[in-house]
Amino acid sequence: MGKQARKRQRKHKLTDDSVAPLGTTTLLDDKDDEERRLESLLFGKPFVAGRESKTTGIENDEEEVDDGVNMNTAELEGMLDSDLFFVDDGSSKVDGHITRNEVDVSTPEDLPDFFRTSGDREPNEASDNGDEPEPEDDRTSLSATQPPKGRKAPAWVDPDDASLEVSLSSSTRLRKLRDAPDEDVINGREYERRLRRQFMKVNPTPEWATNARRKRRRTESGTLVDVTSPDLDLDMLVTSSGGILGRKRRTLLDPGVLSIERLRDANQAAQAEGEINALQFHPSPQVSMLLIASSDRRIRLFNVDGHTNPHLQTLHIPALPVTNAQFHPSGSSILFTGHRPFYYSYDLQSGATTRSPRGLWGTTFANRDNADLSMEVCAFNPGGELLAVAGRRGYVYLVDWRTGAGQVVGSVKANTSVRALWWLPNGRELMTLGEDAEAYLWDISTRRCVHRWKDDGGFGSRVLAGDRSGNYIAIGSKSGIVNVYGSESSSSSWSNNNRPKPLKAISNLTTSISVARFNHDSQLLAIASKTQKDQMRLIHIPSLTAFSNWPTSSTPLGHVTSVDFSPGNEYVAIGNTRGRVLLYHLKDYDAYGSLR
Repeated sequence: MGKQARKRQRKHKLTDDSVAPLGTTTLLDDKDDEERRLESLLFGKPFVAGRESKTTGIENDEEEVDDGVNMNTAELEGMLDSDLFFVDDGSSKVDGHITRNEVDVSTPEDLPDFFRTSGDREPNEASDNGDEPEPEDDRTSLSATQPPKGRKAPAWVDPDDASLEVSLSSSTRLRKLRDAPDEDVINGREYERRLRRQFMKVNPTPEWATNARRKRRRTESGTLVDVTSPDLDLDMLVTSSGGILGRKRRTLLDPGVLSIERLRDANQAAQAEGEINALQFHPSPQVSMLLIASSDRRIRLFNVDGHTNPHLQTLHIPALPVTNAQFHPSGSSILFTGHRPFYYSYDLQSGATTRSPRGLWGTTFANRDNADLSMEVCAFNPGGELLAVAGRRGYVYLVDWRTGAGQVVGSVKANTSVRALWWLPNGRELMTLGEDAEAYLWDISTRRCVHRWKDDGGFGSRVLAGDRSGNYIAIGSKSGIVNVYGSESSSSSWSNNNRPKPLKAISNLTTSISVARFNHDSQLLAIASKTQKDQMRLIHIPSLTAFSNWPTSSTPLGHVTSVDFSPGNEYVAIGNTRGRVLLYHLKDYDAYGSLR
């Protein structure tokens, strides 16, 4: 019986009393009927009138219940709701109500700076007697809406910055922002201004930025303005891609010594099994692609990045021994030619390879002259509309390339076989070089020779090259001499009786010239001969002198067969008879083709 009584007593205790967590004390509930009715409406509890309930409050074991809680509650019971609560509409005091400006809203110390308000405008401050705030003058209003001179207008301004107030004496971290020892509350915009001032004290403006601001800069209107205002921020320094200190870039390459560095071979990922017949960079500076054609009848494409130079693709054309390969001026396709009367074209976007049409040279297929034609010497005009092909006995055929399928639309004839072609930048004139060292200047629209002259001292001239601007022409001969002419050699105003004189005869090589190539800013000329080993020189065009520091005796050039410069003048690729394409970096040029 004793055990059963104890069990009934324990079960009764669990049903009547609720289990309270450790460290809590039980408080009496002093709620009246009105509070219980409101509680039932809000929280869904059943309403029980006139019943004393118990609530459990969680308190710390080390803290005690304040004895004055019930006394404060009794004082507020007799007050009306209108005296306890009010709606803040942003206006000043009305009937003794407390406005927001009278409440001390302090900013937490751990709030990040980018969450704090920004601005430079002072807020309206209410008077001590509760009257309406005095309106600001026009000067203050103008400074609040317009940014300081030389600073861009903010994209967004928080309107609550004017009403935010921060207490500087409430935190030890904010006391250093005070201007006076007794200063306490400031508005949000003044708080931001003092934070910026404190930051400038800890991290002052660097000397290079101060000097840059003092530089004279030209405005859009063309007037010169001395930028010395301290209100100027970093936006003025980053709006231009030029040097911060105003350092002028070089416009001419220095002669004598060339800053050059060897990189990994361009075709190291997939080397050729024969000599390199042709190589060319993609004409677009945005596409870092290199085309390499070798004697094994394969054309390889590489992505030149200066590090790994990954291999992109290999094309094999068994029916055509490719001796010349070049990009179309638009960069959309590649033309393959050789010792055959036909050509192949490869479209880079679709990946389709097409052969020239059967009626390329006309409808007479039994003509022996057409059967012996070779398209090894050919060149596109700068616009890519016409393709000039050197034939036999001095003929130069003009192939229309606008329709996509080539068709011969005309021809011009020189006295001897044509060894080299070069289009002038205007795209309407063509210069040819014959075996007798005579240069012809043709007007394509009329199919007539407008200028003709013979290379000075030339014997067996074989190579003709011109720069992109049409200011220089280089002609190489079998004797190893390269004559460099000025723009007057390509002018149609000269008479046939006047022969242009070369600017200089470069005699650094002693064997037959096989390669001559200008870079894209006409300051470098690469000449080479594949007859002997390591026969290559880089010529400084403004001074017409060779660089003395490169190539050296240890430079592994081999028998050079082809040379080309990248569109940005940053790289130079050199192909030789061993199937290697050496890649060098010209340090004087940046990635955009400008001198450093």
